[in-house]
Amino acid sequence: MRWFLGYAKRNSNLLIPSTKPFSQVPKRSFAMASPSDRRPLVISGPSGVGKGTLIKMLFSRHPDIFTLSVSHTTRNPREGETDGVEYHFVTKDAFRDLIAKDGFVEHAQFGSNLYGTSKATIEEQTAKGKVVVLDIEMEGVKQVKASSIDARYVFISPPDTEELEKRLRGRGTETEESIQQRLTRAQDELAWAKNAEFDKILVNDDLEKTYQELDAFVYSEKTN
Repeated sequence: MRWFLGYAKRNSNLLIPSTKPFSQVPKRSFAMASPSDRRPLVISGPSGVGKGTLIKMLFSRHPDIFTLSVSHTTRNPREGETDGVEYHFVTKDAFRDLIAKDGFVEHAQFGSNLYGTSKATIEEQTAKGKVVVLDIEMEGVKQVKASSIDARYVFISPPDTEELEKRLRGRGTETEESIQQRLTRAQDELAWAKNAEFDKILVNDDLEKTYQELDAFVYSEKTN
């Protein structure tokens, strides 16, 4: 799973190459109303597939409707970070206490630090009428599915692994070792997604088309 420092920081390394600047992407008239289905929206997919770009477009075109969950972490705040904005900064004892109380929908350890998404955070934002968006990877999705949170699940897939590799290399920030690790993990994620019961699987072969499909799904009527 991936953890992010703030909305822009969370998604800047997920932007996919495009032939047009984001500002030049054609826009239609967008609804400002909340979706009738306001369950949390879990978006997953391989690194480099464009999840961050699609989420950024969703937030940009529907202001004040969506919110990203603010994760808990045991790491120390970095310069410029504010508790409750980038993260909820807690002690390891407090974090473990939340685990013992089943307070997280998903959590993991990276290095010596713990990270997690609390149920209370999601429930509080949902109660305010917000649609909570969780941008998480395979293991996080499995944990959310096993929790009591009723969510909708979207998987973003690349057209093929060759295109995914092209996008990863296009970042210019990845080492060869990192690229190969991400491609290997992507193969596992793509195989898993076929049987993971996602509500929607989108192939990101065209950014605007994929966004329109995501938007249509988000604003579709809730089914029983």
